[in-house]
Amino acid sequence: MPIALILSSFVAATRIGGAAQQYLLAAHKIDPVLVPTSMYGRTPAKGAEGQPTDPAVFARMLADVEADALFGLVDLVITGHFSLPEQVEIAADALSRIRAASQRAPLIVVDPILGDLPKGLYVEPEVAQAVAERLVPLADWITPNLWELGHLTGREIEDAASVVAAARSLGKPALISSAPAGHDEIGLIYVDADTATLFAHPRLATSPNGTGDLVTASFGAGLVEGMTPLAAAERAARAAAETVQASQDWRAPELPIVALGQRLVRPKAKMRIEAL
Repeated sequence: MPIALILSSFVAATRIGGAAQQYLLAAHKIDPVLVPTSMYGRTPAKGAEGQPTDPAVFARMLADVEADALFGLVDLVITGHFSLPEQVEIAADALSRIRAASQRAPLIVVDPILGDLPKGLYVEPEVAQAVAERLVPLADWITPNLWELGHLTGREIEDAASVVAAARSLGKPALISSAPAGHDEIGLIYVDADTATLFAHPRLATSPNGTGDLVTASFGAGLVEGMTPLAAAERAARAAAETVQASQDWRAPELPIVALGQRLVRPKAKMRIEAL
């Protein structure tokens, strides 16, 4: 039974963060273990005020997970939102202990949740610095959005070619969401040392929050299942497109991850695929 450890936010009523990723991973029959970095009733994008997990509590929760011998059984670790730089340090230490204890060579996927357009940075600068310095170097894969990639690299990113160059400058294979594509399209760009591929689908007028979290979890699930990284990226792109379209068709205020279920395991959304 595959196990995924998620270090990210818990949001009760909005399908974002680690709580949403649990549902996606469960559809793939990957057992999720969420250690929350913060707790919200609904998305902070609507003005909700959450509560960061006290670093001592966060460390104690991870120690309890470790005491159950799960560090040696983890197949996948996803890191997402952090509220405090101390949490990032605790997470980085836990990742090192997981790798030392693991019997399964766990994959570490770091989603550097730092900000987005138009607001820019929406975590404290100290958190952003800690994520860049402590977690990105430990990652097997990173999954930033376009703005986060620019922030991490200090580069102006205007087109697909600059996305590829920026991603490669970090020295980590990456999956970049909210990437530039064709007219009225939105893209996901896969980049490793040798290849780069754009997955594009039509941009809808509205979309619930959380597609980046869904993409990260779907991509991680594909890697655990033994898919090639490129195939896992394609399925993640199709899953995101299918979920956003369903949310519009069903007039759903949130991403309908649970209702879609196995459709997200075998998504069929149309996609324009272009080698870069």
